[in-house]
Amino acid sequence: MDTKTKYLGLDLKSPIIVGSCGLTSDVDKMVEMETAGAGAVVVKSVFEEQIIYDIKRNTHVVAPIDNYGDSYEYISQHVADDSLNRHFETIREAKRRLTIPVIGSINCFSYENWLTYAIRFQEAGCDALELNMAILPYETSLSSDDVERTFTQIINTLKKSISIPISIKVGTYFTDMAKQLQQLSWMGIQGVTMFNKSVQVDIDTEKECLCNASWLSNPDEMHNTLRWVALMSKKMRCDLSASTGVYTADDVVKMLLAGAATVQVVSCLYKNGIGTLRQLNDGLCQWMQRKGYDSLSQFRGKLAVQPNEKASVAMRTQFMKYFAEIV
Repeated sequence: MDTKTKYLGLDLKSPIIVGSCGLTSDVDKMVEMETAGAGAVVVKSVFEEQIIYDIKRNTHVVAPIDNYGDSYEYISQHVADDSLNRHFETIREAKRRLTIPVIGSINCFSYENWLTYAIRFQEAGCDALELNMAILPYETSLSSDDVERTFTQIINTLKKSISIPISIKVGTYFTDMAKQLQQLSWMGIQGVTMFNKSVQVDIDTEKECLCNASWLSNPDEMHNTLRWVALMSKKMRCDLSASTGVYTADDVVKMLLAGAATVQVVSCLYKNGIGTLRQLNDGLCQWMQRKGYDSLSQFRGKLAVQPNEKASVAMRTQFMKYFAEIV
């Protein structure tokens, strides 16, 4: 079976790629992923907050910030460069040892650092760059227009400054999901990843404090992604990568039938091991053989909502088939 595909203009031997996570901060593990059949890896994101945390932690080791005076900016820049250099060395080593595409990932909150980091990712040798731009609109002063402007400014700036393919990883917090996703694809980016897995909040009732819930996805979460991939894959001018809740080869097949170019996995590798990649690829090939498909192109997008089809009607029909059995 031929599972080769193209994603972001890159040649992949498999549509199954490993999303950004702690596992992809270790080059030995990335080599293991390639051996197990990964089509590409997205290196663990650089988070601007982590860089700032490193600055504050390291500058306070010697003395409080106030004691540095004018030298604080120099010291903080040195700490930031050191932290980033370690990350970029991981990318350079990965490029030396892997034959599959290595995709960088960044998550910033300040406009200038999106550009600064993106240029350095390209210089480190990344084959493409995934911008983790999931914005949680918790500020009451933040409007949907503000969010749209943020995306537009960052994308337009980076397109002028780097030449490697750009993909956007988005969350589900859009006022007009379909419209926003389609407009993003019109901006000349090469891909959209749906969706970012937000860390959920919980409360420790004994300590009476906020805490993080489990950050791993569960299999039920794949259905929301599946719905939106099916709705949007024929309406986009770029590739779609499906993420969140993918655990089995059957899940991979569903995302491809819905129109995804690639499928990203993370949580199933943490729970079941990197060898799961081999099982996912084997399962995909077995399904293709059973169905008589020789290549992904023969069935990708077969169940996607067509451009001239009213999505609301299609989704409503499926609802009525399931619950009322009147169609």
